[in-house]
Amino acid sequence: MTDEHVNVEAAEDFSAAAPPDPAASGAGETSFSDAEAPPAPSEVKAVPTEFETLTAERDKYLGLAQRAQADFDNYRKRMARENAAAGDRGVAKLAKELLPALDHLELALKAAEGHEDVVKGFAMVAGELQAALGRVGIQSFSPQGEVFDPNEHEAMAQTPVEGAEPGTVAEVYQSGYRINGAVLRPARVVVVQ
Repeated sequence: MTDEHVNVEAAEDFSAAAPPDPAASGAGETSFSDAEAPPAPSEVKAVPTEFETLTAERDKYLGLAQRAQADFDNYRKRMARENAAAGDRGVAKLAKELLPALDHLELALKAAEGHEDVVKGFAMVAGELQAALGRVGIQSFSPQGEVFDPNEHEAMAQTPVEGAEPGTVAEVYQSGYRINGAVLRPARVVVVQ
């Protein structure tokens, strides 16, 4: 073999391994066989850009912040309700301790009728206690003549009364008390038979 012969064989091997010339195929298009078909656009996975990544991360943290804000608002409202309820329980406990003294004061007023100076003094003390209870949301109620309601009244006795409807309150032994609309102590009453 001569040197020329070797160079010709190398040139043929090189041309066989070279890719096809696009100009030689005609229109410059590359043809693919079925096995080499390009992927469909739906199969192509787009790599997220830095902007899209930052936008997604922003949306994630914004959602977390909004949920945290909503949780905090709910917590604040729940604590306000619980604090109000705790205040009502404290006032109710104090009122229950004071109510027997107020009841005795009312009995003393009835017993002292005819002694105007004593009655005035008792009436002033009773009025001050009632006003103090009213300022913290406690109101007395006397259901004389109303229909008996076991949720608000405690029946102490029953008695027949001429001209009165059965099931109504004939007499009130002790006034009832409400705190912000809820019964603190039921009224003790005599019910018509």
